[in-house]
Amino acid sequence: MPTPLLEKLLILQDRDTRRLSLEGQLKAVPRDILAVEQKIAGEKAAIETARLELRELESKKKLIETEIGSAEDKLAKYKNQQMQVRKNDEFQALGHEIATTQSAIGAFEEQELQVMYAIDEAKKKFAAAEALLKQNIAGHEMRIRTLREREVNVAVELKTAQADVTSARSPLEEPVLRVYDRIAQQKQPVCVPLHGGKCGGCHLKVSSEAESASRGKNPDIKLPVCDQCGRILYWES
Repeated sequence: MPTPLLEKLLILQDRDTRRLSLEGQLKAVPRDILAVEQKIAGEKAAIETARLELRELESKKKLIETEIGSAEDKLAKYKNQQMQVRKNDEFQALGHEIATTQSAIGAFEEQELQVMYAIDEAKKKFAAAEALLKQNIAGHEMRIRTLREREVNVAVELKTAQADVTSARSPLEEPVLRVYDRIAQQKQPVCVPLHGGKCGGCHLKVSSEAESASRGKNPDIKLPVCDQCGRILYWES
């Protein structure tokens, strides 16, 4: 059984462990929120990329429409000129231009059809992707709200835990607290049981003096410590 002093230290350690856990949780919240915000940014970027691809196809379609309009104007001009010329070679030259322009218009119209088909497919994909990504974003935003609520709750719990630590420290003498605090800054847990002559922290064999002190057989030693890692030892039957 731990000595009365060790029992008080174990109570302090329990309160400290709770406090440290809450402090860790509180520190993790901003990092977790940042990670979720980065996911939201990624989802929004994916939506914008899909929207940009659709806009590029629509711009390409407008450009082809402009080319078709320009070619049709040329075709009308050539046909009008052909009706006015009297020389056979000029008539044939204009006929060649008309045929070339008609061929170009046909090619443009084929391109337009392909682009229109691509736009239809892109719209379907964009609509499906946008719905999914927005759903993901909604989930991420809910996660952030949960994290912020958790942050508030943990902060309240931490205040209570800090008060509990203060309460657990009050029965202990200052020299004992100095030893405890020094060890706590370097390693956790501070107080560990002794099993089979081995430290419950570093799991190494301790001296017979340390083992005897942990059993409370040496009243001169208030705080038995491990010869290897320096943790406070207590006998656990």
